[in-house]
Amino acid sequence: MSLTKTQELLALMARLRDPETGCAWDVKQDFYSLIPYTIEEAYEVADAIERNDFEDLRGELGDLLLQVVFHSRIAEERGLFDFEQVASAISEKLVSRHPHVFADIKFETDEQRMQAWEEAKASERRQKNRQQQPESVLAGVAPSLPALVQCEKIQNRAASHGFDWPEVEPVFDKVREELREVHEAWQSGDQPHIQEEVGDLLLVVVNLARHLKVNPEIALREATRKFTRRFNYIERQVEISGRALRDCELAELDGLWREAKTVEKKTPRNPV
Repeated sequence: MSLTKTQELLALMARLRDPETGCAWDVKQDFYSLIPYTIEEAYEVADAIERNDFEDLRGELGDLLLQVVFHSRIAEERGLFDFEQVASAISEKLVSRHPHVFADIKFETDEQRMQAWEEAKASERRQKNRQQQPESVLAGVAPSLPALVQCEKIQNRAASHGFDWPEVEPVFDKVREELREVHEAWQSGDQPHIQEEVGDLLLVVVNLARHLKVNPEIALREATRKFTRRFNYIERQVEISGRALRDCELAELDGLWREAKTVEKKTPRNPV
């Protein structure tokens, strides 16, 4: 009987991890050594999606799946769990978190669905808490997440328990307040205080993004790509003139920046 592709992948990983006949590099890996590779592969999946390169996406998803298989194999060798248990656990989680699909539950709005999702996750966390100690509603957000993602998740948790502005206008006011405090800190010359106030400003900007239904991580990534495109235009124009960037006055570079914006508006781009 032929193996499924999933079974074949699991068998390949078992062979690579064989202490006698496997790959020396694969054999010496553990959960911790794989962390940077797992994170990198997740970001490469996001990059392929953002570039609208779906052929590349197929390969990057395979690379990410390999990380899941790799971790699962290490866990199986240690008697912790195996790939089947990983798949089973996520299947059970999907069913329990979607009662509107798998049970006779009706939600009228996206907000109700999200509230039920957060309540289901909170229930799962309580079940994990073997010591039966009261747990913060903010528990379970991984500290290793990118700062913007972590901040958004923390704020969503707090908001789901009523700690949030009911409207967006006060959030704009808070952004302006925090920006003034950054300016005051800068005037004081106290660098640790400046850093603290900049952090407060970033946090409330994430809050504003939430209220505007914008994903702050995606928004910043897109803004960074836009900056890169426009700066690359400036570099090309300066190179054509036979000079280096440092040979140009800031006013000239700023003019080229505005020119890049004009050119960009005239050039249609494929939607992500």
